Amino acid sequence: MRRVRYESTGGPLFVEEAPVPEPGPGELLIRCAAVGVTLPVVRKVTEAAEPIALGGEIAGEVVSAGEGVTRFRPGDQVTGMCFGHGYADFALLHEAMTSPIPDGADAVDAIALVRSGLVAFGALEAARPVPGEAVLVTAAASGVGHLAVQLARARGAGRVVGAVSDPGKADFVRSLGADDCIQYGDDRWGDPVDCVLDAVGGDLLTPALTALAPHGRLVSYSSGGGTIQAYDLLVGAKSVIGFQMALIARGRPDLYEQWRQELWRLFSEGTLKPAVHAEFTLEDAARAHEAIERRANLGKVVLRP
Repeated sequence: MRRVRYESTGGPLFVEEAPVPEPGPGELLIRCAAVGVTLPVVRKVTEAAEPIALGGEIAGEVVSAGEGVTRFRPGDQVTGMCFGHGYADFALLHEAMTSPIPDGADAVDAIALVRSGLVAFGALEAARPVPGEAVLVTAAASGVGHLAVQLARARGAGRVVGAVSDPGKADFVRSLGADDCIQYGDDRWGDPVDCVLDAVGGDLLTPALTALAPHGRLVSYSSGGGTIQAYDLLVGAKSVIGFQMALIARGRPDLYEQWRQELWRLFSEGTLKPAVHAEFTLEDAARAHEAIERRANLGKVVLRP
């Protein structure tokens, strides 16, 4: 089978031939039909001290199952998080991290919706918005951000604002239901908001915190880092909350499943419309990473083995 790998920090990425893996206890062998490309994986390639297996979101057909698997069988269409090599023709999923793709949806729908949607859903839950409150979403055109904008609107936000790096993304963000779209470099980010869902971090934390009204909540769900002064929280009684989807998946599988089912419900009724920016072959994985690095994507970036 084909597999994408790299040998030193920063790449380059290349395709190699590798044996098809064998599923161990509790594992499923998946014939990959779609693979999600995410900023955390791109950052690990460029920043990690040692090469990592390019894993992440995958969707496809169950080929075989390891000992102890009870929920799935060959032929089932599934999606899940791969912690090994996922940029490949075949990959392994742990049964606990796997969920079915419902009728009427396909592998690309699953990649665009499930993992990114779960992060968006969970970040919004962590912000505890009250109907009528204003919500600002940074990286609003990204795979997670474009779903967060739609979810905020669906949950009754009184005003939804998208923040983007490029003015060329504004029309896309407004088409998702945002009332306004601002750029990171703007002097002011408009009227104060009650919640900020931040996927950028770093230097953007200061203006994002400034955008909050008194008693506002900022939820950080990125790995971008950054520093906040305690005084900036005290003067407005503001809160900063960290959110990581992996902790929910491992520690609250019941909640993970509840959120997943709600996402598919919203998808089926047309309330949530995941967007795919572009599809790339495994041989073009470097171009897919470049699109993410340049923040050029409007929606999800997908590999199609």
